[in-house]
Amino acid sequence: MQKIPMSSPDLTEADRQAVMDVLNTPMLSLGPKVIAFEQAFAAYTGAKHAIAVNSGTAGLHLCVRAAGLTAGDLAITSPFSFVASSNALLFENVTPLFVDVDPVTGNLDPQQAADAAQNPARYLPRRAPTDLRHAALKAILPVDVFGQPAELDKITAVARQHGLTVIEDSCEALGATYRGKMAGTFGEYGVFAFYPNKQMTTGEGGIIITDDDRAAALMRALRNQGRAPGDTWLSHTYLGYNYRLDEMSSALGIAQLSRLEQMLAKREQVAAWYASRLAELPGVEIPVIRPETTRMSWFVYVIRLQAKIDRASLAKRLETRGVPIRPYFLPIHLQPYMVERFGYRAGDFPVTEDLGRRGVAVPFSGVMSEAQVEYVCAALRDELLALA
Repeated sequence: MQKIPMSSPDLTEADRQAVMDVLNTPMLSLGPKVIAFEQAFAAYTGAKHAIAVNSGTAGLHLCVRAAGLTAGDLAITSPFSFVASSNALLFENVTPLFVDVDPVTGNLDPQQAADAAQNPARYLPRRAPTDLRHAALKAILPVDVFGQPAELDKITAVARQHGLTVIEDSCEALGATYRGKMAGTFGEYGVFAFYPNKQMTTGEGGIIITDDDRAAALMRALRNQGRAPGDTWLSHTYLGYNYRLDEMSSALGIAQLSRLEQMLAKREQVAAWYASRLAELPGVEIPVIRPETTRMSWFVYVIRLQAKIDRASLAKRLETRGVPIRPYFLPIHLQPYMVERFGYRAGDFPVTEDLGRRGVAVPFSGVMSEAQVEYVCAALRDELLALA
């Protein structure tokens, strides 16, 4: 029996040597590598500023701070995402104003976002710690789910019409393009993440891009314990955080970024292997790429099962064959703390809940072999047949 990992980072000897080179110096933090990484990433995306941080979550939080969102404000976002997109708002007591998602892509539905911007009171949670009926709607936070950009032209049009800041969560979509424009570059802020299962990795890590000089300076200060330019080590102009990215991670990021196009191509090949084997498999829907997505950046490969298939039973059967699968995503509004705080219930966002019930991530990375993909698909075919 083979044992297939859920994900594996794409690392080379050059990557490892880049980290070792830093370890052979006394400068492990606040050094030249983080600056070089930021410069390289800004050049890659075409952004004026790139601010490296120690996670995508940290990046989203700093964007919320820089955008001036405060307690009692509202921000439109998606319930179908990793929880960090909503948590970053809640850290500042900003209330997520959830709207449902497109059933094809799982991305924020721009029509519902437009309605929420026009009528925010209609989308308030049924329970909140404070009266939100007169709260100010300040931002929209779309998420580029699974590596496919949201309908960003429509979403940014909504934002412009209503004077909203756009914080684009592209933590899953590095390298993707929408109508030829790079994901993460549509709003005032874009955020990317470099966890080991991402398109490129720094171990832990993330980065923010923006063209706003003031916001960039503020976020650099906030990530470094609130130290503004000119502050001494024990002086702190702002309430800040330790969101810094270290030198080893930055060195790895530089090395990874230098071959990002190669790594994206490898992931695209693995996705193609899956698609060719699963497209005709009864009971399974493979991902659909919208024509507006001029480049898909494969983060995970998520299939959808027919509703009659018992996902938990399938997972147990595949586990005995060394094939892990994971539900993707569990709806944010049904997470226990969201239910307790805001009173959400099953049925509030039916598309999100349907995708959450039926979505399954199969093993995926750029270092998978075609033989491994074949093994996963054969096991999936066998076990689906056994459950039929």
